[in-house]
Amino acid sequence: MVPIGNHGPIVSFTFDDFPRSAYLVGAPILEAFGGRGTYYTTTGFLNTSDGLGDHFHVEDLHDLLERGHELGTQTFRHSSSRRVSLTEFQNDVHKGIRELDRLVERHSDNFCYPYGHATIRTKQHLESVVSSARGIFPGINGPEIDLNLLRANRLYGDMSGAPHLQQWIEQNVAQKGWLIFYTHDVRPNHSEYGCTPELCEFAVSAAAKSGSRILTVEQVLSEIAGSTPPRGAQVEHGAATIKG
Repeated sequence: MVPIGNHGPIVSFTFDDFPRSAYLVGAPILEAFGGRGTYYTTTGFLNTSDGLGDHFHVEDLHDLLERGHELGTQTFRHSSSRRVSLTEFQNDVHKGIRELDRLVERHSDNFCYPYGHATIRTKQHLESVVSSARGIFPGINGPEIDLNLLRANRLYGDMSGAPHLQQWIEQNVAQKGWLIFYTHDVRPNHSEYGCTPELCEFAVSAAAKSGSRILTVEQVLSEIAGSTPPRGAQVEHGAATIKG
């Protein structure tokens, strides 16, 4: 647990797995409002397609980094920590990190639990492996932040969900916290795990208009580590690795 201090309100937009539409459509939306996103990469999905649409290409990874976005990891095979052994999950986590390192020649410190499945044992293991691990439990991060299970909120569906997103953003401003949204594909005919471009743009626009800063997960953790590090904090690989 680490304190957010006086850094909020902050809003982060994250994309899981990640489908290519999150790059082709989601990234320009964020950039139009001066923001950047965190793309949690399941490296085994490279050049594949499924119900989320086409997944990322190698050149997409490099382009996102050049434009200031962040690449996180999400294992190699998208393994659920609740459905495989701890050893198998650990191996998949490390393979995902190694493969992303190989593809972009840049280390990634931030992780997202596939399916949002987290256990006490996987949380304990990841503490020594990554700087943060994001889940899918809703809520606002702060005033204390659990780096091994960052809270995040769905960005799914169409404009019918806009009022709910607005409420989250306003509540986060009042609490001066860190609000994280997550989605998958961003396209008109989105999957049940994605959203329309209109809803994505609404959420980013609302965050910007609220006075919140739109930052990547890496940027937030770097700020926290740089200004209010807890006892035993370390900074590695140019990002925050915070040990309690």
